[in-house]
Amino acid sequence: MLSTLAPSAVLLVFWQRQRGRARKDLPGFEATLAVSRHLLTLLIHVQKHRGMSSAWLAGDAGFLPCLRDQAVLVETLLPALQAHARLEGARPLPCFTANEVGLFIFHWRNLVESQAGKQAEQSIAEHGQLIAQLLRWLSALGERRIEPLFAGDQLGRVRNFAHRLPLLTECLGQARAIGSSVAARQACSAVARVRLMFLVGRAEALLDQATQADDGGRVSRQARSAIGDLTHVVRTSMLLNDGVSVSPDAYFVIASRAIDAVVAWMDDSGGRLQGLLRQAAMAEMTSAVAG
Repeated sequence: MLSTLAPSAVLLVFWQRQRGRARKDLPGFEATLAVSRHLLTLLIHVQKHRGMSSAWLAGDAGFLPCLRDQAVLVETLLPALQAHARLEGARPLPCFTANEVGLFIFHWRNLVESQAGKQAEQSIAEHGQLIAQLLRWLSALGERRIEPLFAGDQLGRVRNFAHRLPLLTECLGQARAIGSSVAARQACSAVARVRLMFLVGRAEALLDQATQADDGGRVSRQARSAIGDLTHVVRTSMLLNDGVSVSPDAYFVIASRAIDAVVAWMDDSGGRLQGLLRQAAMAEMTSAVAG
């Protein structure tokens, strides 16, 4: 029937249906949003641990105290992840399960205990496997739990929140880890050079895609500015033939600032989605009272 209606009528029918579901859907959405934000927090802190590990293993001993503190911080996030997994695992088609989380925790703790003596590149790869798992869980939550509640232009915001922007943090996180080892060694190998060139280009492409899907206004402009600062440092202080001219500490701060700006954008996207569903729920309640 919808295919025979004018576009404006289709949108009206969709909104009426959404309004009729909103009060029922809102509690489930808010629970999913809380789980997603917890995964995002864990993602960001594992990424930060990777960057610190990379600088330390490349020869900057000053990162070791912060690295230990970061490992403790990640540990504090794991019990809540286990609790979320038990609830999620009881649902049809779970996005992640208690067994998967148990395996994740086993690999994380093994990584932390075996850090000393590794090459920075090996540490980056092992962290990357854990981070890829977190990204898959986030994407699954977005696709199965959040996208069905929205349509039209709002899907761009959902995909930014659960997929594009987390991927952007990972591009920046890899650039932070590789660049930190380069800055610690004060030398950029051919492999690191190629990888950094790819990562900054990929980050810029993901940033453009996210902006086209949902221009977050001030938060997206701040992210673009911070990412621009990072890509400028990579291109002018690491990739030129005259050598590396940035310290590990300075580089880590610049890269972290870019990641934090993207996290703020993700948080804004989630808040806007929450606001839209609350508005629909309030409209339903108002309509019921008036009726």
